[in-house]
Amino acid sequence: MSSPIFALSGVGVRYGKNTALAGVDLTVEPGERVAIIGPSGAGKSTLIGVLNGTIAATSGEVTALGCDYRRASAREIRKSQRRVGTIHQRFDLVEQLRTVHNVNAGRLGSWPFWKAALSLLLPRDVQRVQAALDRVGIGDKLHHRTGDLSGGEQQRVAIARVLVQDPVMILADEPVASIDPARGREIMSLLLELSAEVGVTLLACLHDVEMALGSFERVVGLRAGQIAFDKKRADLTDDEVDALYAFERATEPR
Repeated sequence: MSSPIFALSGVGVRYGKNTALAGVDLTVEPGERVAIIGPSGAGKSTLIGVLNGTIAATSGEVTALGCDYRRASAREIRKSQRRVGTIHQRFDLVEQLRTVHNVNAGRLGSWPFWKAALSLLLPRDVQRVQAALDRVGIGDKLHHRTGDLSGGEQQRVAIARVLVQDPVMILADEPVASIDPARGREIMSLLLELSAEVGVTLLACLHDVEMALGSFERVVGLRAGQIAFDKKRADLTDDEVDALYAFERATEPR
């Protein structure tokens, strides 16, 4: 039996007196596709940060790809992080650079400094970058200035950047929140197709509940930093989803 990609046990994160996560238990197995849903401020982005090692848990145990984040050395953590690709809501691209450079940023964790610096002058592994851009449907944008691309195209660049990283796990933090709904559905379909095609585990935090329920076989509900439910989509009821957002909906202006 294979080991889990992630295993969280009793994980808490505090910022001063504020609690972002509390007592979170979560296991993600290889090949799973998991949606995290919950109201604003539920702790979804904090959970992504804990999983990719950019946010340290203040309590509990966090294991990623066999690496215990709380006990491992910085070198061991970086090695694990290189195998986890993260796609952010705001893309995290350098708009002044050409697309080829932004995609190659996915390799920086495995390149020595001299190679990364040289690649800014003479792009390295261009064929690999081209293949990734072809896969996400914008192969003709290799040498375009990234800032000149549309929002949907920029998100495809961000996905291509993760693909060249060759991860075993993709974390997507509100990956379609910054683009229009039609492009958002295209991007989410692309992510799901790619994860299935190359056998990469996918965990996505989504504000769009309909998209999460319609696209993922496992759904985790997060509320006030705690897991409200963790179920297969087929076992999840409308009442449970409604309860997750009950307070938020009650306070919406009428």
